[in-house]
Amino acid sequence: MADPATTDARPTTAGGPSARLALRPPNHAVDRRSVAWWTVRALVGVLPPVLVLALLGLLIAPARFWLLLSAVLIAAPGLLYTAVMPSWRYRVHRWETTGEAVFTRAGWAWQEWRIAPLSRIQTVDTVRGPLQRAFGLSTLIVTTASAAGAVRIEGLAHGLARDLAEELTLITQATPGDAT
Repeated sequence: MADPATTDARPTTAGGPSARLALRPPNHAVDRRSVAWWTVRALVGVLPPVLVLALLGLLIAPARFWLLLSAVLIAAPGLLYTAVMPSWRYRVHRWETTGEAVFTRAGWAWQEWRIAPLSRIQTVDTVRGPLQRAFGLSTLIVTTASAAGAVRIEGLAHGLARDLAEELTLITQATPGDAT
């Protein structure tokens, strides 16, 4: 299998093949606040079951050992994941938009490199969950005519995501092609 950094994509439009777009490392990092957002998201997934098991272990004497052991068996890998994953993802996640395409690299254990030619973009959306709003972040979702699904850029400053959505919408409206 070829290295994604050196693989070329030849997108096509209604008018025929477009310029050759090389899949390359995008230039921009996500917002630094993403590290805190990913940390809190991980803790929200790990802490509730650990706390419930620990509380039950303290309240139910006959099953105390097994409940507390279960809490520890969930807490240990969960806290390791919470400690390592956010900063690792921050080092990996990158994005860039050009006049021809949107480039992304995401993941932490399994990394995905994507390129979305502007002529293939169908919709551009921003999403903000409650935690993202608390950290001033948004996710930009670029839907394309691709079986691989939408291109997602998580962890952008909200203002930047809003501006990118507007810019990409204007550019794609002026780009020839039928986005299919």
